[in-house]
Amino acid sequence: MIITQLIMSFFASAGFGIIFNAPRNALIQCGLIGMAGWIIYYMLSDRGMMDIVPATVFAAIVVAILSQFCARYYKMPIIIFNVSGIIPLVPGGIAYNAMRHFVENDYNTAVQLSAQVVLLAGGIAIGLMFSEVVNQIWRKVEALGR
Repeated sequence: MIITQLIMSFFASAGFGIIFNAPRNALIQCGLIGMAGWIIYYMLSDRGMMDIVPATVFAAIVVAILSQFCARYYKMPIIIFNVSGIIPLVPGGIAYNAMRHFVENDYNTAVQLSAQVVLLAGGIAIGLMFSEVVNQIWRKVEALGR
């Protein structure tokens, strides 16, 4: 099961890199970053270690940190790696189900799912932002040490 999760998350991230017009020499890294983020999420949430929102935050932090390393090493914009790597974490299925329940006039379930989508999207944003803030602080501390 975990091998399937790894393979599918790799192809989802690399495939979105193709759609996003990422450079060809960055597609493997995009796939690996997405795969790493998804595996962190999968291990934390599906194994019962924590709820899906904090698991999403931790996975987004991992994606952002790996994206920063790849952006520096390969001398490319970080957005190439961030966007492709975060795709497996996007709650598209839950958003679809929320809209379906709205259409079916099942508002109680629709509102619950919509709230979950908002929390997961906010978790992704917080994870990406937290990593960037730590990166900026690190650069300032590093510059002061010189």
